Amino acid sequence: MENTAIIIMLLFGVAFIGILSNKYRFPLPIALVLCGVCISIIPGLPVIALSPDVVFIIFLPPLLYAAAWNTSWHDFKANLRPIGLAAVGLVIFTTVLVALAAHWLIPDISWPAAFLIGAIVSPPDAVAATSITKGLGLDPRMITILEGESLVNDASGLVAYKYALTAITAGNFMLWQAGMNFFIVATAGAAIGVAIGYIMYLVHKKFVCDPIVEATFTFLTPFASYLLAEYFHCSGVLAVVATGLYLSFQSGEIFTHQSRIMIYSVWEVVIFILNGLIFVLIGLQLRSIIAGISDYSTGSLIVYGLVTSFVVILVRFIWVVPAALIPRYLSKRIREKERFDKRNLVVFGWAGMRGVVSMAAAMALPLTLPDGSAFPHRNLIVYLSFCVILSTLVVLGLSLPWVIHKMKLKPYSIASEEYEVRTNVVTNTINHIEENLSLLQGELLHNIKSKYEVKYNRLQRTDLPANYFGNGQTLAGNIFNQFTQLQIDLIGVERKSLEQLHRKGQASEEILRKIERELDLEETRLQMEMYNG
Repeated sequence: MENTAIIIMLLFGVAFIGILSNKYRFPLPIALVLCGVCISIIPGLPVIALSPDVVFIIFLPPLLYAAAWNTSWHDFKANLRPIGLAAVGLVIFTTVLVALAAHWLIPDISWPAAFLIGAIVSPPDAVAATSITKGLGLDPRMITILEGESLVNDASGLVAYKYALTAITAGNFMLWQAGMNFFIVATAGAAIGVAIGYIMYLVHKKFVCDPIVEATFTFLTPFASYLLAEYFHCSGVLAVVATGLYLSFQSGEIFTHQSRIMIYSVWEVVIFILNGLIFVLIGLQLRSIIAGISDYSTGSLIVYGLVTSFVVILVRFIWVVPAALIPRYLSKRIREKERFDKRNLVVFGWAGMRGVVSMAAAMALPLTLPDGSAFPHRNLIVYLSFCVILSTLVVLGLSLPWVIHKMKLKPYSIASEEYEVRTNVVTNTINHIEENLSLLQGELLHNIKSKYEVKYNRLQRTDLPANYFGNGQTLAGNIFNQFTQLQIDLIGVERKSLEQLHRKGQASEEILRKIERELDLEETRLQMEMYNG
């Protein structure tokens, strides 16, 4: 009970860190890892450790599912080559070089343990990449590659992790067999994920009509996908990713507007708590982990952490140049089709932040081997993993905006794309009204058509640059923000009037909540319409 109370109090602290992160625009993943460090030095806190068997089950399925859900399948498919090179090739390359460095640097560490370190720290984190690059005006293709890499490389990194773990626990490992098994478990895992996704698609479309039930199903789905794949000894990670991509692509036709509002709200809370919880737990364990590696001198531990982190960072820069240039050299189609800016190679190399997935993998290491003996170098592996996460998040994450500024990359704005999409939507709706609703009563037809004509006219008065339609440049300023802000202000007036009526007893609780929800939904829509590029 005491430990539960401590965790809850620390999660309150994480919530306040979230407030400060939003207020001062400080990337949340960096704040959380620093929070873990601070927790570890608070005297008197107990050591609280989850069972390694349940760490993956609690943290990985929802985190991976959320990342997959927010990934565009069309963009993912269009950039499959660079994503695949980074998510598979770079992960293997990083795992091997980190293993070589660890085996050379650390006395008495076995090859399987060295490869285990490499597998844990090889995949960059999707949450860290998106939160740190948000608002930096990066090219959408670069963001797609970073998000796609962070999504798929969790699967390839964790498959390598399981093989290294098996080599330690079972005492045997054959490379050719591992390669064959990788292909089989990856393919079967993805197939199971798509099957679960299709089943849940049918469930949502044909049977479920309550937003609370739908939100519950979306929360349970990644766990079902992961556990079923693991039961058949396939890749649970790829199963979750495949399920998330499939259902995300189909979400427009299976969820009502009420369900979508509730689902996104629920998932934002879940992901925030899980990210905070894992760094709270590592903070509570860090003191015991440091005590468990007391055989090493402080100087040696610092060197091990710095060298491992340096290798992880350096390997990414070594990989990115040939991975980007060789396909362009070999393929004329790639040269003609894909834009190329060498400055983006630096951005990609700099965006290799590690995060919660690596931390979960390290914490999931078993405490003992099957014969009952202690798992070799467990505390050292967790320590090195935390060093890599800390260094990549703090050093790379905090300096990335400065790097982008120094390279004078022109910020990309999605405002032009938003303008085109909104214009097409409104135009198609007006055409539908004219073609299919012409028999409506005159006043009713006039009112409904006027609503969309107002939207269309407002779009035509946006502050597009004068030469936008000539060369396709992006917007220079905001999209009708002034009109939208006026509507939001008036909603505030409506809400205040409603509250005054309620306080005077002239509006019942039921009516208050109903109108209040209508105003909240309308304000939510208007806030989404605001352009803050």
